[in-house]
Amino acid sequence: MASVLIIGGGFGGVIAAEALAQRLDPEHRITMVSRHREFTFFPALVRLAFGRCALGDVFYDLEQATLSRRIEFIQAEILSLDPGSRAVVAWREKREFRLPYDYLVFALGRGLAIERVPGLALRAHHPLTVGDALKFREAIKSFEGGQAVIGYCPESRLSVPVYETAFALDRMLRERGCRDQTRITIISPDSLGGLLGGSAVVPALQAALEKHGIDFIPDFPVDFVTAGNVFAKGSRRVAYDLLMLLPPFQGLYETQFSNITDRQGYVRVDDYMRSTQSERFYAVGDAVSFPGPKMAHMAALQGEVAAANIAAEIEGRPPETRYDHRMTLVIDEGGEDSIYLHHKFWEEGETTIRQGRFWGWAKQVHEKYWTRLRSLKPVA
Repeated sequence: MASVLIIGGGFGGVIAAEALAQRLDPEHRITMVSRHREFTFFPALVRLAFGRCALGDVFYDLEQATLSRRIEFIQAEILSLDPGSRAVVAWREKREFRLPYDYLVFALGRGLAIERVPGLALRAHHPLTVGDALKFREAIKSFEGGQAVIGYCPESRLSVPVYETAFALDRMLRERGCRDQTRITIISPDSLGGLLGGSAVVPALQAALEKHGIDFIPDFPVDFVTAGNVFAKGSRRVAYDLLMLLPPFQGLYETQFSNITDRQGYVRVDDYMRSTQSERFYAVGDAVSFPGPKMAHMAALQGEVAAANIAAEIEGRPPETRYDHRMTLVIDEGGEDSIYLHHKFWEEGETTIRQGRFWGWAKQVHEKYWTRLRSLKPVA
C-alpha cells in the first residue's frame, strides 16, 4: 500500500486528489491537508468585489466534498517539510504532529509579499482573498468619482484581475450615470499584454481599453504608495482617489528551508511536476518555479499531470505524462469586448485570440459548473 499526501486545498491539490482517487486502487491511501475547510474559487473574486455574485458562490465545503471520494481530509497548518525522511510536520488543535508519506504533492500556493512595497497595505486594495475583495467592495460603493488607478506590482505574476477590475468599474460607473466624472487608469510594470502572452493579445486589448475610455501606463514598476499618489522607480507618480494594486507574489516559507526552491521560494520541478531535488516529491500550482503568470487552470492541469505520474510510479512504471506550460484565459469585459486567449509558453507562434460577448458568458457558466461539479460529483 502506498500513502500519498497532498498538502494544500486549492485548484492543484483538489484536482490531484480527485485524479489519484480515480486512478489508484482502493488499497492506497490518499490524504489531503488544508489550512481551511472551505475551497475558495478565486477567479470569481473580482465579481464578488463588484457585487456580481454572492459570497456563497465562491466557497464550497472541502471536507464534505472529499468524503465521497475516499480521500481523507485533515484541516491543519503545515509547519515544515522533511523530504529526507518523507514526512510533513503539521499543527492542529494546539498539537504538533508528523504525517509520513510515500509520495507528496506540494500544493500550498504562493504568498503575498505586500511588505515589499511601502504603503501598499495601508493605501491599496486588491481582490486576491475573500476578505480583501469584500473590503474592496466597500471602497467601490463609496467611490463617487475622481482618479481610479488599477494595476499590479512587479513580481505579482497575475494581470487578468487588473483588466477585469477596470472593465467592471467602467460598467458600474456607467450604470450609476457618473462615468464622466472618473478617469480609469491601468498601471503596469510591463508593456501592454504583459503576462498575457505578449504582442498577440495587444490589438484586441488595446481596442477594448480605448472603447471603454481606460488609459494604460506601461513600464510603471510600483515602488511605494502614499496618500493620493503611487510612485514608480525614477520618481514618476500617478495620483489616485481609488487604488487597486495586486501585490508581489513570493514562495511560501514552508519550502524555503528544504533546499528545493529557487531564490523566490518557488519549488523547482521538471516537466513531470517532480521536484528536481527530492524523490517522490511533486509540486503543482502557484508553488512551482515556472515562468509567466500563475493561474488556476494551470494549477488544475499540473494536478492532473502529477497524479498521472504518481500513479505510474506506484504501479512500477516510470513517469510518462509531461506538463505543457500553456495559458488559457478569458478577460471578462461584460460584453462584446470579452477576450479569450490561448498561449503556449514553450512553443513559438502558438497563440489564439478570440473576442466577443460569448466568451464572458462562457466563463461565468464554466465557473458555476466547476464549483457545482467539484462539490457534488462522486468518484465512480
